[in-house]
Amino acid sequence: MSNKEIKEFSEKLKKGLEIAERRMLEEKALRNEDIVVSSDGKEIRYIPARLVLAGTHVTD
Repeated sequence: MSNKEIKEFSEKLKKGLEIAERRMLEEKALRNEDIVVSSDGKEIRYIPARLVLAGTHVTD
């Protein structure tokens, strides 16, 4: 693969992952479910998917 092909593939992959994440969040929000996140690998948090979609979740 050329550098251009690798870059195009990487961009398509990133876009696909963004779409999949958005769909997952939307489905979880419809069912009033939480997502599990860990910012430092030690502390685990449960955040309602609807808050993540709204951009109102707290990261502290």
